Parts: sequence; C-alpha cells; structure tokens
Amino acid sequence: MAETILIVEDDPSILRGLQMNLSLEGFRLVAAHDGDEGLRFARSHKPDLIVLDLMLPKMSGLDVIRTLRAEDPDTPILVLSAKDQEGDKVLALSLGADDYMTKPFGLAELIARIRASLRRKRRRQTGAATTFGDVTLDLEGRRVLVGGKELETTAREFDLLRFFHAHPGVAFSREQLMQQVWGPDHFGTARTVDNFVARLRAKIEDDPDEPHHIETVRGVGYRFNP
Repeated sequence: MAETILIVEDDPSILRGLQMNLSLEGFRLVAAHDGDEGLRFARSHKPDLIVLDLMLPKMSGLDVIRTLRAEDPDTPILVLSAKDQEGDKVLALSLGADDYMTKPFGLAELIARIRASLRRKRRRQTGAATTFGDVTLDLEGRRVLVGGKELETTAREFDLLRFFHAHPGVAFSREQLMQQVWGPDHFGTARTVDNFVARLRAKIEDDPDEPHHIETVRGVGYRFNP
C-alpha cells in the first residue's frame, strides 16, 4: 500500500511540482494550502509524513508543528522553507520537526530525505531494538538494558529516554520536554524534568556527573547525544 504524504504549501507552482514528482515516486498525496487546512488534514488523513512550509496563511508552520506535536509525537515532519537562518531551523527542530530543507531545494535530496524519514518511522513501528553506547532500547517491550542487563525504569522515564533518542542533537527546553513527554495538560514544573533527567543519568551514564548521552545545554535545557 502506498504511503501517504501530506504537503502543506501555499505556493501553487511548488505544490504542483511536488505533487507531480512525488506521485511518480509512488506516494499517495494530500495537499493543503494553508496552516489551518494542513492541521485539519493531518488529523483526518493520518499521513505517514508531512512536508510543511513555515510561512503559511491562517496558521504558521511553527504553530502547526507545535499543535501537532502535542497530539502526535511520531509522524515525521519535514520542513521546506525559504527561511534559511540558523535560528529558524533550530526553532522548528526544537518544536518537533524531524528535518529541515531550505528553498530552493534539490528534488533528489528531498526525495532521499523523505525516504530516510519513512524508513526510520517503519523501524520504530516494528519495535526493533535500538542501541547507543552500551544502552539498548527495546521499543516494543518498553525495556532499557545496559550492558545486556535490564534496568528498572518507570513509564515516564522510558518515554523521556525514547523521546530523546528519537531527536538526537536537538536542544530542548524543559518546557518543551514537559509538553512533548508529559503532555499539554500536565501541570508539572521545570524541576520535574530535571529530576527525571537526573534519574536517567544515574541509570545509563558511565559517570552521571559528567554525562555523555543526556547533555545539559546552558541557558536552554537538554540535548541527546547518541
């Protein structure tokens, strides 16, 4: 069955080009012309991947990412935007985008990145174990092993570690982690995140006082280094 890609793009010429070329690659396509429509279509069509512009009518692409990630942490979002400043990229990725390309873009590279994102999603869905260092994450069994020995972890500790592992190299604030892992309706504090990070470090780091995997980003929050 063909995988579904939702394209959220208000430029008619770019949208037509994406529709034509991605359909030739065998994808099923759904098109939205503004942020509000894109959000509705993401909810109703449940696409396998979203290609998203940032500068959109009615609702910005950043607001689309923020809203979607509060509801759905897993669907890959590839940003395709004319905004090429590092700050724009960092913000989109920190809100939950999985990849970022600037316009004008190379079609072959875009297709390669789409296929790579879909492969990563399929691996997560199969429940295959993933490793970093001597740590193994058994996603299907919701287990954490260090050196082959299973650790005791709470459900929230596992969810936080899984979220970090799914977004390597991205710096997240404590507020963003609270929203993505605990959910928008949870009334916790930044200290809650600090406590859970400290507990994870004690379990997976060789030296919790000099962590290698869950790094502190001064003035921001935390970043995962596999």
